[in-house]
Amino acid sequence: MKCPKCGKEVEWKKENTFRPFCSQRCKLIDLGAWANEEHSIPGSPAFDDLMSSEIDDSLKH
Repeated sequence: MKCPKCGKEVEWKKENTFRPFCSQRCKLIDLGAWANEEHSIPGSPAFDDLMSSEIDDSLKH
């Protein structure tokens, strides 16, 4: 398969501790993109909105 970050060919085997990435560098770059909210999972953000409103309400009391 190909590394989802750089496209380099990667063998999917137990010894490859960075799978599906080719290296720790690609793995960390991808993690950083998630942390910066450059990636997201499609769907309704209703749960996030619910939790945010509960936190807002608790701060008012």
